[in-house]
Amino acid sequence: MAIIIGDCPRCGAKHSTFDVNSLLLTGVQYGWQKWFECFSVCRNCNRSTILVISGDVDGDRALRDLNPLDFKVSINNGYKIEGHVSLKDRHKQSTPLHLPKDIAGTFSEAATCMSVRCWNAAGTMFRLCIDLATRQLLPSDEVNGLNSKTRRDLGLRLPWLFDNGKLPNDLRDLSSCIHQDGNDAAHTGKLSQVDAEDLLDFTVELLERVFSEPERLKLAAKRRADRRKPE
Repeated sequence: MAIIIGDCPRCGAKHSTFDVNSLLLTGVQYGWQKWFECFSVCRNCNRSTILVISGDVDGDRALRDLNPLDFKVSINNGYKIEGHVSLKDRHKQSTPLHLPKDIAGTFSEAATCMSVRCWNAAGTMFRLCIDLATRQLLPSDEVNGLNSKTRRDLGLRLPWLFDNGKLPNDLRDLSSCIHQDGNDAAHTGKLSQVDAEDLLDFTVELLERVFSEPERLKLAAKRRADRRKPE
């Protein structure tokens, strides 16, 4: 039986030996690097784990063309362990398109927290998305009614943005409850699944309106202009 050596996520044993019972090819990168999911059983705790492995660029090249189940040596000689399948791999909300890098990363982290049912963590990260996105909508110069506290405090900033036409007014009611949910997550740790889902919905709508839709229109206008260029 094929074996692979790695840390067991079930019992915590370091460099444990796993018996690999079956493999599923999940993809090929760069024309040579195969990725597999391996149903494996730890010899220390006798519990199963699905390990994710990929072809190792520093491994034995002669082994790459072989089925890892046929290796006479440890699979580690040709492949490296990338991780294991867990709750984090559940389907999660796709990140809206055309977001700034920092906001996209924050949203992705929030969506991962949702997929593993960490409602308070998800709420805190969605609130951070809203904070980062709305800071960019504030004018840089001095404006009546926009003081340093309003700039700093999301609870004051959102009403100012709605009142001054910087955010669509049809999101106003939702934003007030969403902001309260975000505070609950950050300060009391009492966010429920329903609260987190409300936060998710508002955050997606906000990011779509502020970033995704304007960029889609911009790209559509560019395509139209390109089509009408004289030959």
